[in-house]
Amino acid sequence: MKKFLAVAAVASALFLSGCSQVGAAATVGDVKITQAKVQSSVDSILAARVGVDTSQMQVETGEALNRGQLRFFVLTALLQATAEDLKITVTKAEIDTRRASIIDQVGGATALPNALVGAGIAADNLDTYIEAISLSEKISKALTESGISQADIGAAVQKLVVDKATKIGVTVNPRYGKWDATVADVIATDPASSAVTPATK
Repeated sequence: MKKFLAVAAVASALFLSGCSQVGAAATVGDVKITQAKVQSSVDSILAARVGVDTSQMQVETGEALNRGQLRFFVLTALLQATAEDLKITVTKAEIDTRRASIIDQVGGATALPNALVGAGIAADNLDTYIEAISLSEKISKALTESGISQADIGAAVQKLVVDKATKIGVTVNPRYGKWDATVADVIATDPASSAVTPATK
């Protein structure tokens, strides 16, 4: 969760089991995230890096890049499910407004591609990313209004996401890593252990 929110700051600012569905990189409840979808994001990011000086950027490569893109899709699905429980939504108009603001912040449309490269976001995923961070902010606002202190908001949002993941079930294809149910994150698989632990709901 921290890594996802860290990416959010840059741009704007349980159970592991082998996925039973063919071609699945992960499943989040009834939502299937395909390997093709993850690979498309990876390919888009790598293509966008061509001709860009990334020497001063902390860009992910290899397995870390694959895992990072899967993490994005998994946590987005969990945020959407959590927000649905709270009757929180993000409209297309809100996404359009936020996108325009981001473009302005990074220095215009011509500067956006480089900014996305630095943030590790595929151009085609920008609107989904905006929806995810907007949902996170609205969830945070709802928690604040319920009386939770600002200092505890981050932990409270993470707990909601972790609890939602536990309730609906998350599986991650071992090719990408494993699901850490305690923090709701896709992490690297320990090379010393190839054991697969079934999820429990």
